[in-house]
Amino acid sequence: MTVVIIITGVISLILGGGAVWLASEKMANSKQRKIVENAKQEAEALKRDKLLEAKEKYISLKAEFESQCNSRNQKLQQQESKLKQFEMSLNQRQEALHKKNAEANSIRESIQNQVEIIERKKHDLDKVHKQEIERLEAISGLSAEEAKERLSQSLKEEAQTAAQAYINEVMEEAKMTANKEAKRIVINSIQRLATETAIENSVTVFHIDSDEIKGRVIGREGRNIRALESATGIEIIVDDTPEAIILSGFDPVRREVARLALHQLVQDGRIHPARIEEVVNKVRKQVEDEIIETGKRTTIDLGIHGLHPELVRMIGRMKYRSSYGQNLLQHSRETANLCSIMAVELGLNPKKAKRAGLLHDIGKVPDDEPELPHALFGMKLAETYKEKPDICNAIGAHHDETEMTTLLAPIVQVCDAISGARPGARREIVEAYIKRLKDLEQMALAYPGVIKTYAIQAGRELRVIVGADKLSDIESENLSNEIAKKIQDEMTYPGQVKITVIRETRSVAFAK
Repeated sequence: MTVVIIITGVISLILGGGAVWLASEKMANSKQRKIVENAKQEAEALKRDKLLEAKEKYISLKAEFESQCNSRNQKLQQQESKLKQFEMSLNQRQEALHKKNAEANSIRESIQNQVEIIERKKHDLDKVHKQEIERLEAISGLSAEEAKERLSQSLKEEAQTAAQAYINEVMEEAKMTANKEAKRIVINSIQRLATETAIENSVTVFHIDSDEIKGRVIGREGRNIRALESATGIEIIVDDTPEAIILSGFDPVRREVARLALHQLVQDGRIHPARIEEVVNKVRKQVEDEIIETGKRTTIDLGIHGLHPELVRMIGRMKYRSSYGQNLLQHSRETANLCSIMAVELGLNPKKAKRAGLLHDIGKVPDDEPELPHALFGMKLAETYKEKPDICNAIGAHHDETEMTTLLAPIVQVCDAISGARPGARREIVEAYIKRLKDLEQMALAYPGVIKTYAIQAGRELRVIVGADKLSDIESENLSNEIAKKIQDEMTYPGQVKITVIRETRSVAFAK
């Protein structure tokens, strides 16, 4: 019984659940139908909208295409009209060309007719000319060739006479104007070159701060001043001149070495013979460097390039040399500038002329005293250092000691004379004085055993330094007598000359 009741309950539950499921199924189906209908409606609306957009797009594209087609058609019509106009102009030109060709053909025919007429007339004229020549030959008794020869000979003689007369006239006019033109060029060159007229002397003044330094320069018993004079070859005058020491000597290089050495010694404060020799040797090297630098600056200032280094060094040495009291470097620079100006006036190469002018006195500054004149020796030096032949000839010929082969040579000769002859340029008395002092030194230096010679006190004293290992005291005394006798016999000089022979013995040792 109980089981039946349970089964009956289960069945009733199953039946009730099925009814509920069916009811829910129906509701779901109805919702799905509504959703589907709504989707269809929305799709239809969307479809209508898209169709409308497509129609509008089609219409706009069609309108745009039609406008493009219209514009292209217009352009084509314009081009077609241009082509028609061009064709018409071509046709017109062609017609004009045909007309011109016809006219040219007619002109050509007329020219040919005229040429034929001229040929006939020429033939007739030749025939008449031949008849006339035959008639003239019969009258004169000469053939045509003989008559031509006589006529040409007569004309030739007449032309030669006229030409010779013209040549003579031109030469006379050139002689009259050449001197005037040469003076104009020289004056113009001088006026265009401004130069100093001051000259150097043979004395250098060394200024000091106080007179106490004079005693230190002199040293104990004069040993410092003697060592300085012996090392430099310059006479050092310490007198009552306030705050000044006078350096006297004819060689500017020695004076410069003495001045610089004295300056360094005074600045350093250590003044004694060993220090003096050390400083003098050091200053000599500095002066040599300064000589090279001066040569380089001179060539750069004048725009001269490619000189051999030895020639550059010789140009620097000109700064410390003089010619008749005129500074040799300034004279050479002045001559170089004058040569350049005059070469331009004459239409020659100014660079070559300036180079020759700078080097023309290079033979005056050799390391050794040459036997040749300075012009020939300078030419030899220029050839040695690969200068061009026209430059070498200008150097060697500026004193007429060799033949002039180029136009540079007379230019250098004239400019050298202009530079030396201007007011205040030279003093011949000074040059003779310096030459006498050099000869005095060279005469003593020629004796064996002599190491150095210095002419001091304006040539009134000659100091001769000999090697202690080469001459004895007795030989040194004899040497002074021999030099005095030779000077007395061979030289001309005012007053008397004192010969001092110095023989030093030095002993050097090193503490290690």
